[in-house]
Amino acid sequence: MDKRYEVYALADAHFYETPDRLATGVAGAAQGTVPVFETACRPVPEGWATARVGDWLTLTPLGADGAPAAAPAQGWKIHASATRANADRIAAIVWDYCFPRRIPFKFVPGPHLLHLRNTKYAGRDTSGKFVTVYPADEEQLHTVLRELGSLLEGFEGPYILTDLRWHDGPLYVRYGAFARMYVVDERGSLVPAVRDGSGTLVPDRRAPSFQVPEWVALPAFLEPHLAARNTTTVGELPYRIEKALHFSNGGGVYAGTDTRDGRKVVLKEGRPHAGLASDGADAIARLEREKRALEAVAGTGVVPEVRDWFTLGDHRFLVMDFVAGRPLNSFFAERHPLLSPDPDPQAVAAYTAWAVSIHRAVECAVEKVHARGIVFNDLHVFNIMVAPDEESVFLIDFEAAAPAEENGRQVVAHPGFFAPPDRRGADVDRYALACLRLALFLPVTTLLVVDRGKAAHLAEVIAQQFPDVPREFLDEAVAEITRDVCGTGAPVGGTGASERVPSAPASRVEPGDWPHSRDSMIKAILASATPERDDRLYPGDVAQFSDGGGLGLAHGAAGVLYALAAAGAERHDEGERWLLDHTAPAPTGTPLGLYDGLAGVAHTLDLLGHRQRALDLVDGILRERWQHLSSDLQGGLAGLGLVLGRLAATTGESELRERAAEAADLLVRRLAEPAPAAPRRRAGLMRGASGPALFLLRRYEETGERALLEAAGVALRRDLECCAEREGGAVEVDEGWRTMPYLGDGSVGVGLMLDDYAAHVPDAGAEFARARAGILTAATSRFYAQPGLFQGRAGMILHLARTTAPGATRARLDEQIAGLGWSAMPYQGQLAFPGHQMMRLSMDLATGTAGALLALAAAFGSGDEGVAAHLPFLPPPHRRPL
Repeated sequence: MDKRYEVYALADAHFYETPDRLATGVAGAAQGTVPVFETACRPVPEGWATARVGDWLTLTPLGADGAPAAAPAQGWKIHASATRANADRIAAIVWDYCFPRRIPFKFVPGPHLLHLRNTKYAGRDTSGKFVTVYPADEEQLHTVLRELGSLLEGFEGPYILTDLRWHDGPLYVRYGAFARMYVVDERGSLVPAVRDGSGTLVPDRRAPSFQVPEWVALPAFLEPHLAARNTTTVGELPYRIEKALHFSNGGGVYAGTDTRDGRKVVLKEGRPHAGLASDGADAIARLEREKRALEAVAGTGVVPEVRDWFTLGDHRFLVMDFVAGRPLNSFFAERHPLLSPDPDPQAVAAYTAWAVSIHRAVECAVEKVHARGIVFNDLHVFNIMVAPDEESVFLIDFEAAAPAEENGRQVVAHPGFFAPPDRRGADVDRYALACLRLALFLPVTTLLVVDRGKAAHLAEVIAQQFPDVPREFLDEAVAEITRDVCGTGAPVGGTGASERVPSAPASRVEPGDWPHSRDSMIKAILASATPERDDRLYPGDVAQFSDGGGLGLAHGAAGVLYALAAAGAERHDEGERWLLDHTAPAPTGTPLGLYDGLAGVAHTLDLLGHRQRALDLVDGILRERWQHLSSDLQGGLAGLGLVLGRLAATTGESELRERAAEAADLLVRRLAEPAPAAPRRRAGLMRGASGPALFLLRRYEETGERALLEAAGVALRRDLECCAEREGGAVEVDEGWRTMPYLGDGSVGVGLMLDDYAAHVPDAGAEFARARAGILTAATSRFYAQPGLFQGRAGMILHLARTTAPGATRARLDEQIAGLGWSAMPYQGQLAFPGHQMMRLSMDLATGTAGALLALAAAFGSGDEGVAAHLPFLPPPHRRPL
């Protein structure tokens, strides 16, 4: 579970949104406008400019010409941390200090945004940063630290992990960029940059630990503070820390040994003022709650026993017995019978019996906790440990637990088990137990965050796929999940304050009901468009809020417009105007690649008839250090080379043809070099060697150069080295800790290129033939957790719609199309699909409805002539490429 998505699910009932839109009362926040600090409402003095940039309020002095005053592009910056209680006062002190001295600064303008920066799963590289001050030089740095540090003496705030602390107050320092600068890093990605000692742009490293760039000297007045930072050690503790199990913004969880008796223990760390829960409790307060709760339920045999409680520095530690076993979620990959094309009925029956018995064991454990007057409040598959006997269970992670007599609401929870606000006290655990009944069979209960009414549909699917599940087992779960649902469409809870239950059940549109499903998805996409916004046009994945993310093929407007055109929809003129307006020019820092940036935008605009804008964008790309891009299709040379080749063919411009040839030559040379050992390197269509194989095959089709075809074969073999055959014959990309079948980063993306390669080399050998067969198996499993094109079932549909692998049948394709309906959700009465992590709907190509639309159009045909839709440069292998 990527915890970033919970934050982006707060501001809107349907779509992922930036949290600052909740703080300004925009984007349909259910609770209206959230307060801002009084300091943020002050009038800005004449001669200063102010702007909202993400969740910052920036304040910049102006020169005589009205432009921002000259300032360094990088240097030592000062951060101030704050708590909710003292933040407004700290902001006022910084305001009053910086304005008369004309020192630029910025701060987080509202308490809600400050809270989000300090929650348990907030980014550790940004946690605690409430104010940023930009001194002009080291002399002013020292002055500001001394003077402002004196003014803020005694104020508390969370420790800023990336920075060096100034004395014991809330000020911290770090060397980094002031202005927005970018560079292609060693992995070929466009990242924030600073200039090194020679003036060359290099990545601005922002790891959660203090680092001084090698070309920068630490000022002498900071040296004592660095020495003080290094004085706290764990050397004198009676515990040997052996492994970090988990890190969050609230602290770490470590496995270790008590050196006094050899007992295996777990040490859980709490940082002050960080790792906040929704009620404002920090990690230490939550750790104290956990200690009290575990002591209350000690001796029940279903929880770890408390062994110690101590302070190190200003961090608190809880020591517990190590519980042997594995979390319940880890059993799905190896036990779940639907992870195969044709589940064995005996395996289905055996899994059903095991899952029902495990649920009963969890119920008994929860009953024992309740009998001691404690509500667990955070029951989910990651917090249930299954003992080595695979029958007994333990409950872990009691930091949200509370006395039942308080009859309180949840303050932190997994979104797939998050009770609505009408559940309090023990009812919170009963709701989670009901969700667990469904999740044991279909682990997709995050869908309930968007619509609790989906529980009934999930129960229908479970009953069909697991016929031995007692009907009352499912009916009771649905009744518990949906009870007290009113018919008004009023907010009823969920992740964030804005979950709504539909006032009446929407009639389901099945994906296989084509072309009705096509028309319904198109209506949903167009209804979601927000042309009045600048950050994005169509709602999608959280990645669209990164630099340029609202423009590109994967998550932005270009991808949706491409899918609409491929599916035969009428032109969305307003959407095309938006994309043209927002690429004149494109925002600084927009990536350059096919799926993540400008090359993909150029390709889409060219297909839609806006050739000059496409050429302008490509001209801008070629002025960058594009030769240093990674090799991949997502954002690298392979994708850029495809676009250059396409534009060269349609315009006849020799420079574009030469640059496409240069990109191909670079890739061939890179493929001739030794590759990193598998599985350390990425594999797959988007970020593996299959992307370069696609470009090289298309170049071969154009030029007939045999060396390009041979290099494509080398690329495919590299990706196959990263694949493994699972039990049952499915071939998937092995990432070292999991295997992936998907189109984007998994084996199905490799399969697309194996099919294309086979069209040119039918006798490619037994290795390729076995891989194609195994990938076909991987693409026909009964269950996939997500519906998306790049990381879910829609990608399987696209592959099955175009593959020439022996054994591919229409029946297998139809099964996947029907399975896509398991994740279908209504949006304004139309068919839509949830995005990545499934906490909100998405309309983008990579994760959402546009991707499902494209996959289904590939399966059913689109347009008047029934031409199969396809991804850019990936038509069916028996057709000539565009």
